[in-house]
Amino acid sequence: MAGRDLTDDAARREELLDAIRREVRATAHLTDRDALDPAVYEALRKVDRARFVRPEDRDLAWYDGPLDIGAGQTISQPFIVALMTDLLALGPRSRVLEIGTGSGYQTAILAELAGEVYTVERIAELAEAARARLQELGYRNIHFRTGDGRQGWPEAAPFDAIIVTAAAESIPPALIEQLRPGGHLVIPVGPPWQTQRLLDITRDADGHIEQRELLPVAFVPLR
Repeated sequence: MAGRDLTDDAARREELLDAIRREVRATAHLTDRDALDPAVYEALRKVDRARFVRPEDRDLAWYDGPLDIGAGQTISQPFIVALMTDLLALGPRSRVLEIGTGSGYQTAILAELAGEVYTVERIAELAEAARARLQELGYRNIHFRTGDGRQGWPEAAPFDAIIVTAAAESIPPALIEQLRPGGHLVIPVGPPWQTQRLLDITRDADGHIEQRELLPVAFVPLR
């Protein structure tokens, strides 16, 4: 990107990673995590967040906070991106479903860690822009769909991990059904425009569900 000081950019990335590490330690009593997988930090270091925000917000790209991306949606706080990604426990052979592509930032982080990413976005203008952006950046392990994310992606199921980047008032049953036994579904649940709870959900081979509540969060509603 013309005009950007890459040395300063790298320094700001490291400052952001330090801020995330501090936030991880500060919330460890809620998450049972005082450190994240180093691979998650490496993905955050590699993915240029400035490519996923509006041009007028590029100076804020390395700020640890959410930003407006248009269409009433936001790009999540990097700390939350890091934590949710870590909870998924991804490996190079993982198949992960993302509900809410947004600008594609979380998608890119997932694509750095997983074998295949399936991402669903309901808002066509965001879906099309994210697809073009991610393909331009060279990602070839991402599958895109425009539609109702609450239905998941049944023909590609089961998934080793599912992440929802908008708040549902209740857990969509289709997502539970599409989760592979032993996998993680990470989702914010609660009323729209109020404080929600981040949940980490697993299911066993018999279909039994285990749900763990983590920290309070604030996401835009799942449409």
